[in-house]
Amino acid sequence: MINCTLKPAPRPSSGDLLGGQVLAALAGHDVSSRSLRAVDHRILPGVEADMGEGDAWPAIRRAVLDADIIVLVTPTWLGQHSSVAQRVLERLDAELGATDDAGRPTLFDKIAIPVVVGNEDGAHHITAILAQALGDVGFTVPAQASVYWNGEAMQKTDYRDLDSIPEPVAAATATAAANAAHLARLLRAEPYPV
Repeated sequence: MINCTLKPAPRPSSGDLLGGQVLAALAGHDVSSRSLRAVDHRILPGVEADMGEGDAWPAIRRAVLDADIIVLVTPTWLGQHSSVAQRVLERLDAELGATDDAGRPTLFDKIAIPVVVGNEDGAHHITAILAQALGDVGFTVPAQASVYWNGEAMQKTDYRDLDSIPEPVAAATATAAANAAHLARLLRAEPYPV
């Protein structure tokens, strides 16, 4: 999971909570995971795999390449994904021209789950942007893979402040995890053709 919150650790993050619930649901399908907050790493601007000295992206890129499933979490700000999420998408752009040993795009056979949290509308808009961008660089987004929660407009309730998981969010999380794990296993057994 790459959490694109603007809050550095250890500050509480609704993205960590909802993204963590997606990871827990994936664990129910024998998927192991780890997570990071992109803001805690020095990800230099650019669209190359390595932007030079001090760039933390090459290590994060290696983790992405080693994973079968990526959970990309972003908060909603002014109806948009975070600037941190945009930075991650820009760095993933480097994969457009990269290929594996078989000559296939490096991110083929990898699954992406978009996760959006916020206190205002925009989840469908952000999910559409994330799904398009992730698909462009080679990820496959499974059926009904987006998981989101947006609180009431113009209010201050964070997802982490809720007393319980709303049933629609729990159902979306379970579906996204099941479909992602299923598709990842299929693609591992039979990769996309060259």
